[in-house]
Amino acid sequence: MPSFKDQNLLYPHEASEKRKHKLRRLVQGPNSYFLDVKCPSCYTITTIFSHVASVVICAACNTVLAQPTGGKARLTEGCSYRRKPE
Repeated sequence: MPSFKDQNLLYPHEASEKRKHKLRRLVQGPNSYFLDVKCPSCYTITTIFSHVASVVICAACNTVLAQPTGGKARLTEGCSYRRKPE
């Protein structure tokens, strides 16, 4: 294990920065993001938040797309998604 003197504090490794708390990183940033979710039955795309607080339903066919878990959302089986660019 590298000692404290071996670490470069100005340019830390990306893997070690991802493990840190969002406020303890060199550049603070949120852990949440927006997603484009495609409904498995009608193929409409809905934008949702990664940490939803309530059930997300498709506007076209009333299918449940995501459920809250207390952290990140749990997508229903068959839903495809992509992370929206910042």
